Amino acid sequence: MAFHAAAPAFPGLASGTRLRSNDAASLRMFPTRRPTLAALPTCCPIRRLPGCIKAVSGNSDPLETSDSSLIVCFGEMLIDFVPTVSGLSLAEAPAFKKAPGGAPANVAVGIARLGGSSAFIGKVGDDEFGYMLANILKENNVNNQGMRFDPGARTALAFVTLRSDGEREFMFYRNPSADMLLEVAELDLDIITKAKIFHYGSISLITEPCKSAHIAAAKAAKEAGVLLSYDPNLRLPLWPSAESARDGILSIWDTADIIKISEEEISFLTKGEDPYDDAVVRKLFHPNLKLLLVTEGPNGCRYYSKDFSGRVSGLKVEQVDTTGAGDAFVAGILSQLASDVSLLQDEQWLRETLKFANACGALTVMERGAIPALPTREAVLSALVNMVA
Repeated sequence: MAFHAAAPAFPGLASGTRLRSNDAASLRMFPTRRPTLAALPTCCPIRRLPGCIKAVSGNSDPLETSDSSLIVCFGEMLIDFVPTVSGLSLAEAPAFKKAPGGAPANVAVGIARLGGSSAFIGKVGDDEFGYMLANILKENNVNNQGMRFDPGARTALAFVTLRSDGEREFMFYRNPSADMLLEVAELDLDIITKAKIFHYGSISLITEPCKSAHIAAAKAAKEAGVLLSYDPNLRLPLWPSAESARDGILSIWDTADIIKISEEEISFLTKGEDPYDDAVVRKLFHPNLKLLLVTEGPNGCRYYSKDFSGRVSGLKVEQVDTTGAGDAFVAGILSQLASDVSLLQDEQWLRETLKFANACGALTVMERGAIPALPTREAVLSALVNMVA
C-alpha cells in the first residue's frame, strides 16, 4: 500500500524553494578536506564565563550576536518533573526532580552547548517558572528575544518517567498552558527569516492560536529560503485522538527539508507497518525531502536521502533517564548542518556527523532531565575518542 502524506500546509509556495546563495561552501566550519569529528577543535568550553552570553533581552538587537549559522527552534518550553529513582511508574516514584524541558527548547540549548548559534521562539507563563525558563535559555547562550509571557496562563508542566518495562509514561498539566496561546502577531519574524535552519515539532499544531502561529512562522521561513527541520515528537495524550494526531503530524510533512522520527513514530504514521523495513520508511520520503533520519535509541540511527541510505551505530552507555536524548541527537546533526549544508550530499561526512549526533544522545541518557543532561562539544568529542580507543 502506497503511503501518501497530506497536502502541504503552505499553498502557493513553489516546491523545492531554493536556498540563498551563501548556503554553500563559503559557510563551511571545517576545511574542504574534512577530518574526522574526533579530530576537530573544541569550540564550546565546559565552563562558561560570566557575561559570555549570546542571548539578549529587552530592546537589544536580537541578532547582534548571531551569525549566518543561526538555528531557530519554535514551540513549547516547560518544566519536566523526573522521578529521583529510576525504573518506577509516576505513581510509584517517591520524589521528583524539577528540570527545564520541552523538545524545541531542548534542541536550542543542545545546539548552544555544542558551540552553535540558536534562538528559541515560544510562550511561557508570566510566572516564576516562566521567568526561570527564560533565564535558563539566556544562561545557556540561547537567544530568547522571541520568547513571550502570557499573564493569563501558566507555564506547562510535565511528569515523565521510564518504567522498568522500558515504557515511557507522561502526565501533562496544560489546560491550557501558555505555550498553546502564542499568536501570529507575537512572532518575531526578523529572527525567523534570518535563520539558516528553522526547527519545530508537532505539539504546537494541536490547538489554536499556536497552530496558526506555527504555520505562519514556517511559511515565512520557507519563503526566506530557510531549511525546515521537523521532529514530530509524538505525544498521543496531548491530542484529541490518534487519528487527529496522525492527520496533524502529516499536515505539514511535505514542507520539511529534514525529518527525524523514531521507530514508534514510523509504526504510528504507517498504521502498524514494520519500522525496520526500508520500503516502509521510504513511503515517508516525500519528493522535496533532503534527509530522513530514524533514531533507534542505543542502536544508533538510520539515514535516507534521494541518493543513499545506511545505518550508523550508537554508543553503549549506562542509561539513567532517556528524556531529551532525541533532542540531543537533533542538536548534534543540526549544529553541524548549519555550518555546512553540503554534508547532505556527502555520505561519508554525513556518517561522521551522525556518529557525533548519536554520541550527543548517548551522553544525555546518563543524567536525569533533558536540558541539565545535554552535553558540551568537548564532552561529545571526548566520548568519541574513548569509544575508538
